Amino acid sequence: MGLVVVVVLLLLALFAPLLAPHMPDATNSGAFLRPPMWQKGGSALYPLGTDAIGRDILSRLIHGARLSLSIGVAVVAMSMAVGIALGLVAGFARGIVEIAIMRAMDIVLTLPSLLLAIVVVAILGPGLVNAMLAVAVVVLPHYVRVTRAAVIAEMSRDYVTAARVSGAGTLRLMFSEVLPNCAAPLIVQASLGVSTAILDAAALGFLGLGAQPPSPEWGTMLADAREFVLRAWWVVTFPGLMILVAVLAFNLLGDGLRDAFDPKLKR
Repeated sequence: MGLVVVVVLLLLALFAPLLAPHMPDATNSGAFLRPPMWQKGGSALYPLGTDAIGRDILSRLIHGARLSLSIGVAVVAMSMAVGIALGLVAGFARGIVEIAIMRAMDIVLTLPSLLLAIVVVAILGPGLVNAMLAVAVVVLPHYVRVTRAAVIAEMSRDYVTAARVSGAGTLRLMFSEVLPNCAAPLIVQASLGVSTAILDAAALGFLGLGAQPPSPEWGTMLADAREFVLRAWWVVTFPGLMILVAVLAFNLLGDGLRDAFDPKLKR
């Protein structure tokens, strides 16, 4: 189920210009806060209604899928690249290097994730790119810990000993022998990490520290609609539902991948 929803979201993001009935930033001065088409006063031109300046909610949600999924994938790619490198170094070097890396990651983990992201964005300045960097810093320790644990487990295997005896160097052991066998837990962590990245980026957008208006990012749409919560429920409900569905889908996908990759969980 999670995979089906993720595929649908990816198709929405890929074909957003073709599927969206309107441009995401197109305004209509005669359609301010128009309700969804099934309510009195609604119109089939705006199936999910319009916002305070007459922009189509459905079109902004579809284009927002492209933006929010791009944020999730980019954050996971950045944090995985750095996290795998640090985890490999910690797993191979051991000693003082391992202690320094893991204690630094423990310090990051002790801080509330959203608060740490806010601090990073406050230092770098608000904006989409800075928000992505902030979220990448927040989720980085998870990839370092997963990689290090997998490397330590693999280092005791016979194929590593055989590779050492055959003259394999450290880099070859890292990237050709050990890393491919650590892929399963990293893939699971990446699928779960996309949901975390989407949620944190939406929170930063809601606080005005992430994507800036008129960007159709879901968190930014929620921030723009705060003052209309009681008057126009649709401007808040639909962006919130999109965040909920996307996060739940990636979490379900991660759980399914974990069950598939872990033989202990197979019946």
